[in-house]
Amino acid sequence: MLKPEEWMDIGLLHREGHSIKSIARMTGRSRNTIRKIVKQKVHRRTPSARRASKLDDYKDYVKQRFESCGLSAVRLVEEIRSMGYTGSVIVLRRYLRSLHPRRERGAKLTVRYETPPGKQAQADWAYCGRFPDAAGKLISIYAFVIVLSFSRMLFVRFTTSMKLAELIRCHLEAFAFFGGWPEQILYDNMKQVRLGPGEWNPLFLDFANHYGLVPKTCRIRRPRTKGKVERAVDYVKDGFLNGRSFGDVDDLNTQGRHWLDTTANVRIHATTREQPTVLWRQETLAQLGSIAPYEIVDYVARKADWESFVHFERRRYSVPPEYAGKPVLVGRRGEQIVVRSGDCIVAEHRAGARAGDCVADPNHVAALWKLTLGRTAAEIVPKWDVRFTSTVDVRPLSVYQEVAR
Repeated sequence: MLKPEEWMDIGLLHREGHSIKSIARMTGRSRNTIRKIVKQKVHRRTPSARRASKLDDYKDYVKQRFESCGLSAVRLVEEIRSMGYTGSVIVLRRYLRSLHPRRERGAKLTVRYETPPGKQAQADWAYCGRFPDAAGKLISIYAFVIVLSFSRMLFVRFTTSMKLAELIRCHLEAFAFFGGWPEQILYDNMKQVRLGPGEWNPLFLDFANHYGLVPKTCRIRRPRTKGKVERAVDYVKDGFLNGRSFGDVDDLNTQGRHWLDTTANVRIHATTREQPTVLWRQETLAQLGSIAPYEIVDYVARKADWESFVHFERRRYSVPPEYAGKPVLVGRRGEQIVVRSGDCIVAEHRAGARAGDCVADPNHVAALWKLTLGRTAAEIVPKWDVRFTSTVDVRPLSVYQEVAR
């Protein structure tokens, strides 16, 4: 049987004036076949008879349930058998396979979202592998990547940690590199930014509020929402890391900064058709120097004991007694020890000079005494009752003297 494209080729050759004999020679088909095709002019394909399937009456239901919930064939076959389906699960699986491409295509459809100058940046972490240090210990390397959404101006910083303090430090270096910061930054649902659905990390919010930033997070399992930084991560790995050698993390960052200045931000961007450094001049960023730099404190989780103290760096620091027995965050800011509960600072102390020191705020101690020993007489009356109802005989002393003789 001839393919449709062969029919069209033969018809085209005939319209160009070639003879039946020459067309047969060029196509390898017999002259009778060529004559038949020329007479028909249109390719007629005999339709094959379609066999009815036991699944036909249930396909609409199966399609709706699969596309809305992604149910498996095992689950769906149970549902449609209760509706009267008598076929096998194999037939159902075959039908579901035909729906997969449509579902995958729908999941990949993305609307490109462009923002005006100064409006948005997108940021993400990228894992870059594990490498041995001088002692042979394997060290994980991460890349913090942030891109200004309008100009596509790119910044990258390599680290050995993804802790919150390191994330904030990366932001501060990016702001210095860009000369300011945008109105909002889009992230994925990293724990340093969002603790869970509807719950932001209060320490990260403290940083964002300091700069007037509005943090945003993309939908779960929808990384294409921040496609600009996703593509930037791929570009960093392929355009900078691949095929190069580095001495250590400092060397990584030194070479990375040179690559940003000489390659990444001066190339013609495939989407904007402009150099990022050219469009960057149009960015309306909040200017550096407009507010004091944010002080980075690397907090650790502690639980205050029932004496209203927390242990930190082999020293004890007091907290208000209402926080006794509760979890708090403790960190060092220069020579100051800061204790936080949520996004509130509940205590500040000068760091203890020696290990084992116990540093107490007199106000905390006074409040603790008031709660424990400063109760009034009415407050310490027992909550029970003792009644002396029996009478006691009163005998003269002479009675005992008589017995003693």
